[in-house]
Amino acid sequence: MAEQWGQADNSLTEQWTRVRARLRADVGDAAFNSWLKPLTLGDFKGSQLRVAVPTRFMRDWIEQNYADRLAELWAEENDAVRTVEIIVEPTQTVIQPAGAPPRQPLSQRIESEAAPRGANGSAGPVPAGGADGGEPGIEDVRAFIDERFKFKNFVVGKSNELAHAAARRVAEAKAVPFNPLFLYGGVGLGKTHLMHAIAWHITERDPRRRVLYMSAEKFMYQFIRALRYRTIMDFKEQFRSVDVLMIDDIQFIAGKDSTQEEFFHTFNALVDQNRQIIVSADKSPSDLEGMEERLKSRLGCGLVADIHPTDYELRLGILQAKAEQIGSDVPDKVMEFLSHKITSNVRELEGALNRIVAHATLVGRPVTLETTQDVLHDLLRANDRRVTIEEIQKRVAEHFNIRLADMHSARRARAVARPRQVAMYLAKQLTSRSLPEIGRKFGGRDHTTVMHAVRKVEELRSTDAGFNEDVELLRRMLEI
Repeated sequence: MAEQWGQADNSLTEQWTRVRARLRADVGDAAFNSWLKPLTLGDFKGSQLRVAVPTRFMRDWIEQNYADRLAELWAEENDAVRTVEIIVEPTQTVIQPAGAPPRQPLSQRIESEAAPRGANGSAGPVPAGGADGGEPGIEDVRAFIDERFKFKNFVVGKSNELAHAAARRVAEAKAVPFNPLFLYGGVGLGKTHLMHAIAWHITERDPRRRVLYMSAEKFMYQFIRALRYRTIMDFKEQFRSVDVLMIDDIQFIAGKDSTQEEFFHTFNALVDQNRQIIVSADKSPSDLEGMEERLKSRLGCGLVADIHPTDYELRLGILQAKAEQIGSDVPDKVMEFLSHKITSNVRELEGALNRIVAHATLVGRPVTLETTQDVLHDLLRANDRRVTIEEIQKRVAEHFNIRLADMHSARRARAVARPRQVAMYLAKQLTSRSLPEIGRKFGGRDHTTVMHAVRKVEELRSTDAGFNEDVELLRRMLEI
């Protein structure tokens, strides 16, 4: 950049060193380190001297608060200097005066200095760490997102198709389509996966865009540290100069009034600049307890997309994708068993698959229904619930692809009668209901019909291996 700025001779550099020293004495170390330390010497043409700062936000603040004093000190050092212009030079490759302090974050500063913009004025990823012996500054937002969580690895189903489509739209759009994008759902349903996928997609398509991703807890933590070390203006600059701000688990700032107020102002500033905001939570904006009404209103003014609990088909698809990803050949019966039994969240489901695959690899035993039940006995017990006849009827009807109404109908076709007998058998095995009670649940049938069904199923299990496997799978999926 020497061609752009020109050369500052030694005398001008020495004068600049003295001006900086007098500025530090005038304003104090804290203000100097926060605002005036980044100033660098530019060129001197005619009677105008130029000094540079890395961001527009910093330039505006200095012009409002320190410009007059800066001009006075220069006039005292060099009577040829009539005006001092403060410009934005993000690359910051101007000549650094001899003896000036090195341009590095102070040990007491919370945020690392804003990442330099490119020569074309575009922006790079934003640092999001502190420098006082804690977390290092982040050179790339991808250092904080998981490479496994990309759109190509996200299994789409009815329960998450809106959230997925909205996330893709935001990640691919050149202009802000809706602000904010608010994703919400229970634990382990894919919110964080989508947040990471958006960040990956944006930075891969345009590495110049400044993307800042963090949890709401970390936002609060950094805000408190900024207050403590009196670097609140640096904090504001970092968060308000990004192209995309992503905050995960916003519910964690509920009840934190000061943090909410700061986030509220940050939110408004970014929206006014047409910058994208993406937020996730465990509840919809209107249901967030302990959140200010004005913030709830802002959070709900864009697109709110919820992620429902997964259904059986989606859980099975997730398991199949996971097994393919880790290169493991797991029997379909085991996949179906896990998809039926573990319904709480996707993390638990994937963790169960990892456990049985690891067990098979380390112990050298094949993956079967029996070994799966042994290895996951604690997890399966935690997911168990008391089985009902209605649940048995529903599961059996789904398994044999018949209508639930056929469980109560008078139809005697074998394709209907056999599954109905299986359901009666399982009701006898897995519930404490009497035979007459079971019969009444199946269209008011007599208890002798239930007894016949039980005997018939037991007979078929002993002679037909395929039938026995189907019944055993259903039993394992339903047993307490």
